[in-house]
Amino acid sequence: MASRGRRPELRGPPELYYDKNEARKYVRNSRMIDVQTKMAERAVELLCVPEDKPCYVLDIGCGTGLSGDYLSDEGHYWVGIDISPAMLDEALDRDTQGDVILGDMGQGIPFKPGTFDACISISAVQWLCNANKKSDIPAKRLYRFFSSLYSVLVRGGRAVLQLYPENSEQLELITTQATRAGFTGGVVVDYPNSAKAKKFYLCLFSGPSTSIPEGLSEDTEEEKPAESTFTAKRIPYRIARRGVVRKSREWVLEKKARRRRQGKEVRPDTQYTGRKRKPRF
Repeated sequence: MASRGRRPELRGPPELYYDKNEARKYVRNSRMIDVQTKMAERAVELLCVPEDKPCYVLDIGCGTGLSGDYLSDEGHYWVGIDISPAMLDEALDRDTQGDVILGDMGQGIPFKPGTFDACISISAVQWLCNANKKSDIPAKRLYRFFSSLYSVLVRGGRAVLQLYPENSEQLELITTQATRAGFTGGVVVDYPNSAKAKKFYLCLFSGPSTSIPEGLSEDTEEEKPAESTFTAKRIPYRIARRGVVRKSREWVLEKKARRRRQGKEVRPDTQYTGRKRKPRF
């Protein structure tokens, strides 16, 4: 996640910045968990994957597995890759349902062609724009990342990468290398006029270009500021998701609203929406 002060990417290599103390925040800080989960939810929404079919999803920069938890909750299978051993240790301690591996995305994605149906990434890609040693050339590392990502996705697969570009030049560098690798797509910006809620999502297609989803604006429900709390215990993922129970009325209404934002045809809400039906004999 981006810092209010100096950007994390400018403080050193990610495998050193995300040490045990930093990794612990991602399992104990309620606000950080909530923000990460909401960004993962939005990324999956922008993927527009079939909701009635489980997909095999790659999570780049998976960290402690928060975004993977959301994928599992939506019924998908996933594999995560991250460069920080401390973050992956926390993911394993949390007993996440996906598989996680240690790796540097700037060296390429180590999977066979056509392995994954889709890909998400939360707050990771901007790290490739910084050179931590003389041999690191951002443009080359970005191209290696995007070309390998293009390869591991099935044809027609999609990737949604949430990122924090430092400036317009950095965003152009990222999108240029993605295009060179063969991707089509564009950037979706949520809440463009908000300093705190503004989010960038790079939506990529490994096939014919389709329409880019619209970004959220202040006309829709704005994010409410939440105070950060820090506890000595890990916060269960389902509690962090505002207590939304799968298949409940609230869960069904959220799912229908998400499908409407994707432009899909959805039945109108009624008093019977989400109501459990009695079994037939």
